[in-house]
Amino acid sequence: MEDEVRTLARTAAALLAVTTFAGTAACSPPEKESAGASSGAASAISAADLGGLDALVTAAKAEGQLNVIALPPDWANYGEIIKAFGTKYGIKVNSAQPDASSQDEINAADQLKGQDKAPDVFDLGGAVATANVAKFAPYKPSTWADIPAELKDANGTWTNDYGGYMSIGYDAGKVPAPTSLADLLKPEYKGKVALNGDPTQAGAAFAGVVMASLGSGGTADDIAPGVEFFGKLKKAGNFLPVDPTPATVESGQTPVVIDWDYLNVAQGTKLTGKLDWKTVVPANAVVGSYYVQAISKDAPHPAAARLWQEFLYSDEGQNLWLKGGARPVRADAMEKAGTIDKTAYAALPKAEGTPVFQTEAQTAKAKEYLSANWAKAIG
Repeated sequence: MEDEVRTLARTAAALLAVTTFAGTAACSPPEKESAGASSGAASAISAADLGGLDALVTAAKAEGQLNVIALPPDWANYGEIIKAFGTKYGIKVNSAQPDASSQDEINAADQLKGQDKAPDVFDLGGAVATANVAKFAPYKPSTWADIPAELKDANGTWTNDYGGYMSIGYDAGKVPAPTSLADLLKPEYKGKVALNGDPTQAGAAFAGVVMASLGSGGTADDIAPGVEFFGKLKKAGNFLPVDPTPATVESGQTPVVIDWDYLNVAQGTKLTGKLDWKTVVPANAVVGSYYVQAISKDAPHPAAARLWQEFLYSDEGQNLWLKGGARPVRADAMEKAGTIDKTAYAALPKAEGTPVFQTEAQTAKAKEYLSANWAKAIG
């Protein structure tokens, strides 16, 4: 998932709590070797390498702390996830810069390398993760086999964790329910359809154009129909050139918003009792994207970092992401095993058709096309 998606959404959510790693970097001396490092956790690729999960828990408890970064408490339910992990294992979770971007995470790791305050783990957008694989330590959690091959690195260097599908959020009190992208071209939507950002810069908007392409006869390899769709939307007077925020949605300024489903669903939850905000994933135009989870190879608490991965990819951790409206990467396996939170899973917007996950090559090609044609289409 593009880093800009989270940057825009976090800004829109007005997340104000900021705890800066870098502010203490200059005066913080390097720490002595951690209990996890001495236990061999820093080189462990699985819990089995340490003698099993119980041994990993013991090593992590000996370290006593975990440093996370860029995890807003109301983003995909991370607040509850952090609390649950800390309570379960008696480990203090230091959550820094909750509103930071993926690149900020990497910058903090570079600035604080060798210090006890450095990030132990990363939660990154795909583009930033791809550019920084050399900074990751491979690890395969116990539920590794449940994760689809295309959503993880074969060596365990990185693993997709949670994500969602591109969707249309709408105020049911102001517009009729759209069932397809084509519906948005109708007169009922005049001046009402907003896209979350500029697709040449923002990941959510970029995926919105890909969705429009799939819904207009295009493919992941050809987003020209998506650009043409937004050109038609502009010509019809339906495209609203306003970046949506919770405030614009609540005020009625942006009654239709193209954005990730978990963000639109969260919007509806927050506005319960104020307006009827609903979310739909257009049939046969399902565009998916996941965030990336990785362990820093320089993690000051390597055992706690690995235990964090075990927790996130456990049924408990996956269901906590699901509770926040995000789609956990093990959802299919958990549904088959009967371990998924059925109520939360049923509450997700329905998606018909096979989800499309663009490859790096397809994304690069699409960005090149957008750079050359987007401004002309909506100018």
